[in-house]
Amino acid sequence: MAKRERRPPLLLGWREWVSLPDLGVSRIKTKVDTGARTSSLHAIRIRPFELDGRRMVRFVVHPQQRSTAREITCEAPVLAERLVRSSSGKAERRYVIATTLEVAGTRHRIELTLAGRDAMGFRMLLGREALRGTYVVDSGRSFLGERAIAVATEGPRRPVAPQRKRFAKKRSTA
Repeated sequence: MAKRERRPPLLLGWREWVSLPDLGVSRIKTKVDTGARTSSLHAIRIRPFELDGRRMVRFVVHPQQRSTAREITCEAPVLAERLVRSSSGKAERRYVIATTLEVAGTRHRIELTLAGRDAMGFRMLLGREALRGTYVVDSGRSFLGERAIAVATEGPRRPVAPQRKRFAKKRSTA
């Protein structure tokens, strides 16, 4: 029996541009959050309904950070309702949907909870469950997925120098 070949994980930064093509969201800035188990999407006007005996949810997404100018109305089947605990410790019941995620030239299905994240800095969080087995995160860098796509489609242009942290030199007190 032949072993299934395992691909090396792709490198993502702590912030990435992603697409959710099933929902009509072509680009949304996302925080890659290894501290969060589940992925979450900022949604407003969340309304459940039934279609042919199937539980569905309709909601609106504002894909641009700190802007409500652009609205995308989405519909998706409801996978579940879960009690999710936020980083502040507050438990909230949320709808869970499955959708296709595109990032760094890859596509795969992920689960998303729908939450009112308007007060948060990012409209989407990509949690550990979505990252597992496919991605690793460099917490000191951003938007590495775009570089991976450019290399895959156009070939390498120039080497990407590692980002270095700058530290102030200590003065001697002698």
